[in-house]
Amino acid sequence: AAAGLSYVGAYVINTYRSYDNFLQDKYALLPAVIILCVAVVMFIIGLIGCCATFRESRVGLGLFLAIILVIFIAEVSAFVLGFVYREKVKTDVQGTMRSVFEKYDGKNPESTVVDYLQEQLHCCGVKNYSDWTTTQWFNSTGNNSVPQSCCQQEAKNCTGHLDQPQEL
Repeated sequence: AAAGLSYVGAYVINTYRSYDNFLQDKYALLPAVIILCVAVVMFIIGLIGCCATFRESRVGLGLFLAIILVIFIAEVSAFVLGFVYREKVKTDVQGTMRSVFEKYDGKNPESTVVDYLQEQLHCCGVKNYSDWTTTQWFNSTGNNSVPQSCCQQEAKNCTGHLDQPQEL
């Protein structure tokens, strides 16, 4: 389990590089760091449990049980906090995404990240393609279209025009 968590934590940190423009908060990597710390703690706890079992130590097994109960309480607390603050996180991420979409001009690094995100997640805009109508890029181009990255991969002749929403 500790090895699996270590992999997940490292994967999140590595993936962060692709989406760092959307996650401008300095605490964005905190969950990944917590996952890695939990992996180390789980490894240590596993060793304690194994040693206590091999030695058949009542004190060691009691300590192991106490640690497992503390971890269970922490997991329940984390679940409750995640449930309570899910709307705040959603609002913060959407606000950050909107600010990155406002910087879109088709050439700068933020534009590349927006295009990458839309292509990888098969989405368009923050909520849908109509989000593009309020951006500076949309108003400056004047061609009533969204970026090519909004096009579905199956749509070969997609131009991004809003009069063809089935292709977006």
